[in-house]
Amino acid sequence: MEKLKQRWGIENNWALVAILIVFAINGSFAAWVAKPVTNLLGLSAETMNPWVYYPLRILLIFPIYQATLPIVGWLFGQFKFFWEFEKNS
Repeated sequence: MEKLKQRWGIENNWALVAILIVFAINGSFAAWVAKPVTNLLGLSAETMNPWVYYPLRILLIFPIYQATLPIVGWLFGQFKFFWEFEKNS
């Protein structure tokens, strides 16, 4: 934990815990949002080969994750960290 705090320039344990929670929540949220987006695009596992559908869905999760990370970070009071994290990615 101390290594992460030092690497990310975090001063207290609450901020570290909040950041880790944001990463976890945002990952689940991005995966959850990808399903209706794929449906909106007319893509579904029933109508497509699963070898095509699931890689497309995973590729769709990445931009959703990147776009929502600062928003979820803001909800936990860590917008500044995630804004800088996005700019460095």
